[in-house]
Amino acid sequence: MKAITGQPYAEVIGDPVAHSKSPMIHRFWQKKLGIDGDYRTAHVTPDELADYFADRAADPDWMGCNVTIPHKIAALDHVADPGDVRESIGAINTVFRGEESELTGTNTDAAGFWAPISERNWSGRHAVVVGSGGAARAVLFALAKGGIGEVTMVARSGLKAMGLLAHFGLKGGVQDFDAKLPPAHLLVNASPLGMAGQEALELDLDPLKRGALVYDLVYKPVETALLRQAADRDLETVDGLSMLVAQAAFAFELFFGQPAPEEGQDALFEKLGA
Repeated sequence: MKAITGQPYAEVIGDPVAHSKSPMIHRFWQKKLGIDGDYRTAHVTPDELADYFADRAADPDWMGCNVTIPHKIAALDHVADPGDVRESIGAINTVFRGEESELTGTNTDAAGFWAPISERNWSGRHAVVVGSGGAARAVLFALAKGGIGEVTMVARSGLKAMGLLAHFGLKGGVQDFDAKLPPAHLLVNASPLGMAGQEALELDLDPLKRGALVYDLVYKPVETALLRQAADRDLETVDGLSMLVAQAAFAFELFFGQPAPEEGQDALFEKLGA
């Protein structure tokens, strides 16, 4: 679990984690800014999580990590939470060196999710959110802040999903995957369904409002079956790379003390989508 390095570095942890494009993003920005540092992947299983954070806390070269499935909730037990993310969102996706180098958790997923759709008015609109894990928590937090009117959760655990709606003070309900979708203005896939190696996400999009937006947080593949289906119906789409890059930019500044460069973003997206 110990890392051997002679330069500042950050990483992404998960189980699985080999699919992550985060190293490509952060290394691209490091090179642009001439930062002497690295960014890598670390495969960490749930039973290794405590040892991982203990080891990294003792490593002066470690600047922090992004946190992906399945650790976004469990990681809260191993880091400081001065921003009370546990109470507000209930999941973290970024750990960095805070005051006096204390390992500190935060969530850049919510801001990253919101960034590509922030110019649209969602006040009073109806959204469908698929999933009830850590990513869904960030999405619901952002939608609540954005004034969404109603949320229908599509989830395997109705009780868990209802609890999330209550936690974020959202009106709405829960349905299973084979129920007909409501005439919503926004559909967000915040589950791993449709990701390479995972089960397919099978939804009939016909009931969605004309001009609805379909947003898939999955980024491998970039063009998921859900997004292809939405495009075939002339619905607006946002892919998972948009959120991935946006949330990474917030984390990058926490790790390396410099804002992510805006120059070269087209080249970055082209590289990520290759």
